[in-house]
Amino acid sequence: MSIFAKNTVQISELYEIYKMYPSVQTDTRKIKKDDLFFALKGPNYNGNLFAQQALDLGAAYVIVDEPLTSNNNRIILMDNVLTTLQQLAKYHRDQLHIPIIAITGSNGKTTSKELIHAVLSSHFKTYTTQGNLNNQIGLPLTVLGIKKEDAEMAVLEMGANHQKEIERYCAYALPTYGVITNCGKAHLEGFGGMEGVRKGKGELYDYLAKTDGTAFINADLDYLLPMSAKLKNKVFYGESNGIVQGKIITNEPFLQVKITSGLSIDQINTQLVGDYNLPNVLCAAAIGKHFGVPDEKIKNAIEQYDPSNSRSQLIEQGSNRIILDAYNANPSSMKAAIENFASIKADKKVLLLGAMMELGEESIAEHESLITLIQQFPWHTVVLVGGDFSKINHPYLYFEHAAQAKEWYEAQNFSNTYILVKGSRSFKMETVIENHEA
Repeated sequence: MSIFAKNTVQISELYEIYKMYPSVQTDTRKIKKDDLFFALKGPNYNGNLFAQQALDLGAAYVIVDEPLTSNNNRIILMDNVLTTLQQLAKYHRDQLHIPIIAITGSNGKTTSKELIHAVLSSHFKTYTTQGNLNNQIGLPLTVLGIKKEDAEMAVLEMGANHQKEIERYCAYALPTYGVITNCGKAHLEGFGGMEGVRKGKGELYDYLAKTDGTAFINADLDYLLPMSAKLKNKVFYGESNGIVQGKIITNEPFLQVKITSGLSIDQINTQLVGDYNLPNVLCAAAIGKHFGVPDEKIKNAIEQYDPSNSRSQLIEQGSNRIILDAYNANPSSMKAAIENFASIKADKKVLLLGAMMELGEESIAEHESLITLIQQFPWHTVVLVGGDFSKINHPYLYFEHAAQAKEWYEAQNFSNTYILVKGSRSFKMETVIENHEA
């Protein structure tokens, strides 16, 4: 059998192969000629079973961690494919002498990442996380997608639902800068409560403190100050303190921000809905300022960013206006979205809310708190979908699945109505309004 023997291929040798074939795939459905295929496996799949298929589809090499009965010398056997992928990403990261900004947080990290990327890429060749590739697989793939020959900056999103995840990501992403957008009530089950959330997200600050890195800190969030106490290098932003400061002019329907300090421009008119996006805008502006992006480029980049990822989107259906913020939901983001929606001046407002997941033993109480919040405001209709909404008393419409809510929604023939659509990813609340003509 002409196969690489286990442990005979060093990461440095694999890196030489990667330099010749720098496109990495973990899904045979996406294989192109001369890709490297990493045969990952998990509880419900085993990429090793598709190694030969990847070669047949044109892969240059496949990396496996189970011996295959093949004499193909393009099959590389390693101890663990996921670990190998991460080690290769670290080896590549070591060759990149550029600033890398890591961003994490309970809410707003993807929008912040997109805004930061928009600002930096207006002036530098900047790479960033695509889609939701922010986990133990997606992050090394993102790092390996950074081209050494032209990269000047990179912005990496780090998602986590357990302690020590951010610490592991930092070990191979090696960020030089970092942002924690906030620490809210997200993934409480995995983190073990709010203190666990702060400890887990704070692993980014811990890494930056050890490596003499720099954190961009929202000065309006008091709890970030003790969390960042060990850091020597801090750049603040916020409503009344920091390198860039600003406040909300209006949020009807899009967020307009008045810049009160730090930039020569007077205001930024975004295409984002939700006053909770103010810190995201100020963060992107502060990072642009820190790295010397001209003020006008900062303004234009933020204003031209048009969300299209079910986050802070405004959609018009006939005479209806829909706020689609359905990529995910937790108690903190739900509260912000509902309070923002309540502040909008409109005669007829409808809530379409999916349940919140990964809250553990606090789930029932958090859903009850959400009902209490909803009851504080006048609504035309409230529709709740799935999860623990079924286990608590409330006076609102309830459907088990989004498909049932969609059927109800299409029968209403709403007009001149404002609608908020939000819920945890598993409920796919965006499907309620898809392909509907008012």
